[in-house]
Amino acid sequence: MSNCRLEILLVAIAGLLTPVAQAQQTWALDGVKIYSAPDVPPIKGKVVIAGNKILSVATAEPRATTAMQASRCNGGVIMAGFQNSHVHFTSEEFRNARQQSAAELDIALTRMLTRYGYTTVFDVTSDGDNTLALRNRIEQGEVRGPRILTVGLSLFPSQGLPIYISHMPKELLDKLPQPASVEEAVQTVRKSLSVGTDGTKLFIATPQGDRPIKRMPADIASAAANETHRKGKLVFAHPTDIQGVQQALDAHVDILTHPPLGAPAPWPEPLMRQIRDAGMSMIPTLQLFPYELNKERVSAAIAEQLVNESVTEFGKFVAMGGQVLFGTDVGYMTDYDPTREYELMAKAGLTPMQILASLTTTPAARWNEQDLRGRIATGMEADIVVLDADPADSPRNFAAVRCAIRSGEIIYSRH
Repeated sequence: MSNCRLEILLVAIAGLLTPVAQAQQTWALDGVKIYSAPDVPPIKGKVVIAGNKILSVATAEPRATTAMQASRCNGGVIMAGFQNSHVHFTSEEFRNARQQSAAELDIALTRMLTRYGYTTVFDVTSDGDNTLALRNRIEQGEVRGPRILTVGLSLFPSQGLPIYISHMPKELLDKLPQPASVEEAVQTVRKSLSVGTDGTKLFIATPQGDRPIKRMPADIASAAANETHRKGKLVFAHPTDIQGVQQALDAHVDILTHPPLGAPAPWPEPLMRQIRDAGMSMIPTLQLFPYELNKERVSAAIAEQLVNESVTEFGKFVAMGGQVLFGTDVGYMTDYDPTREYELMAKAGLTPMQILASLTTTPAARWNEQDLRGRIATGMEADIVVLDADPADSPRNFAAVRCAIRSGEIIYSRH
C-alpha cells in the first residue's frame, strides 16, 4: 500500500473512531483568525456551533454555553466551507456507489475532496444514478462526505462525444445523451431533473481529434436551457473555444465550466463583456490546461507560454468584473491537489479575498443559498474550513486544510 493511501486510510479510520459533533451538541471552535466573509476584516475569537448551525461568532468567551472544544481543529484560520463547482464522480473509486463499502468511499472522498476543505461540490457530468446513490449514502450518515449537487449525465451533440473521454467505461459512454432534436433534448432534461439532479450541462462544442469540432445546434441548446430554467435550475456549458462561448451566450447558459483555455490571445474583449453583462459565471480550471498539455507532451517552454497567455486573458475577465466560481475538474483530472490552481488564480490577479469569494459567497449566491451558506455568521449552516495558515500570506495556504466541518460535523481532520 502506498504511503498516500495508507495516510488516507488512517485519516478515515481516525474519523470513524473519534467522537464528532452530534446533532444537538454545542461546541466552540477557537481561531487565531476568523474570516466571516471575504469583504469583512478578520477577527480572533470563537465560532460556537449548535447542532448543524452557527450559534454565534465572538471575540471573547461566549456566555452561557456548554462548549466541547474540538482540540484537533483549534488554533487555525477559520472561514466558511469551500465549494468546488466543477468535479466529476466518474473515476473507478466511485463506481457502484450503492454496494461499495462505506470505508472505501470515505477514503475516496477524503483523497479527492474533503482533505482540501470542500463541504459542497457540484458534479458536472457523471452517471447520475450512481452519483445520486453516493449522495444518498452521505446524507443518511453512512459515508462522510461533502454535500453533492449534480447535473447527472450531460447532453452532447448528436454523434459528438469528445475524443478526450474515449477512455471512459463503455457502459458510461453508452448512456451519454446525444439529442438529435429539440423534442429529444427537452425530454432528456425533464427525465434528468425529475430524479433529483440540480441542473443541466451542455457540451456545446466537442473536439473530434483529426475531424472538425462537433457543435450542438442552436435550437437544441436553447431548448435544453429553456426547459432547465423553467424548472428553476441552472445551466452549465463546456464551451471549448471562442465560438463555443458565443454559442453558450446565445443559449442563455448560466455558467461556463471552463474559460476558452488555449484560445488565441487576446480573447475578444466585447465577448468577455457580454459574459459579464449577462451575469454568466466562469469556472477557471486553470490547472487543467498545463495538466492536459503535459499529457500531450508539449514542450515545457511552449506549455508555459500557452498557460501564461490563458492566465493573463482570464485575469482580464476578472479585472472587468466577471464572476468567478472556483472549480478544478477533479475526477476527470487525477491531480487532486488544488495548490497550483490557487497559485494560477493569484497569478491572474485575483486577491486572496477574491479567491475566497469564489470558494464561498459567490457559489452560495449562485445557488440562491446566500442566507444559508458561504459566511461565518449566526444562523448559517455550520459548513466551516480551518486552515493551518492565512491565505492572505500565500495562496498556497488555501490548500493547507486542518479540518473540514459540514453541518456541524467534522468530516475531515488532518490530526
